[in-house]
Amino acid sequence: MDQLKPGLRGEAELVVGPEHTATRFASGAIEVFATPMMVALMEKAAVAAVEHLLPSGMNSLGVHLDVSHMAATPLGMRVTARAELVSVDKRKLEFSLRAFDEKELIGEGRHTRIAVSASGFKQRVAEKAGGED
Repeated sequence: MDQLKPGLRGEAELVVGPEHTATRFASGAIEVFATPMMVALMEKAAVAAVEHLLPSGMNSLGVHLDVSHMAATPLGMRVTARAELVSVDKRKLEFSLRAFDEKELIGEGRHTRIAVSASGFKQRVAEKAGGED
């Protein structure tokens, strides 16, 4: 965890296709870039900033998002999400997020991720799926 310092940055991008639209996600009736896809792209950028620096056997999990989607993006336009690690408090990682299409800023927000043991997390999920308390 010593390598995780404020200022680390990650980026993710895609070209908006029919599978990325509000109509596909039932989050709107107009064929534009969907908010759930913008959020997923922002999370992907945050993961790109830090995941490769986590100790072996550790992963990060998203636990909180506060995001605004401020502008529509049409089919065929490229969207780029950028995440910057702004603080580290033990296992808690705080990010600043921004998303742009080819014309303008389309979204921004904050995101919290927690570093966890991958095996421990998988065990808790398996126990939950099996109905154990």
